[in-house]
Amino acid sequence: MATIQETLCAAIDSKNLVKFYYEDEAPGYRTVEPHMVAYTSKKHLVLLAWLLGGASESQGHKPGRKPWRQYLLSDTSDITVLPDKFTGPRPGYKPNGGKIFHNIQCALP
Repeated sequence: MATIQETLCAAIDSKNLVKFYYEDEAPGYRTVEPHMVAYTSKKHLVLLAWLLGGASESQGHKPGRKPWRQYLLSDTSDITVLPDKFTGPRPGYKPNGGKIFHNIQCALP
């Protein structure tokens, strides 16, 4: 059985949408375009993704706000790789991780 990280990296590689349950202030399912799995400066392994829909405290985006989200892999469960594809990186994506992410495990080019 694949790990969460392996499942997400496979979805990133194939550019498939992902749906998962996330446990935070607004627990529930999210549907995202996965872009990167990497470590933050606080040494947390996270998924960087573009939120398409689902439960989120900040759902109902403010005009002009990009729906980038970081999800702790430790708070993520019930992952489903959907058959739907996305075309590629969203605006503002930094494949090198920028100043926020390091020790990149997998990422869109």
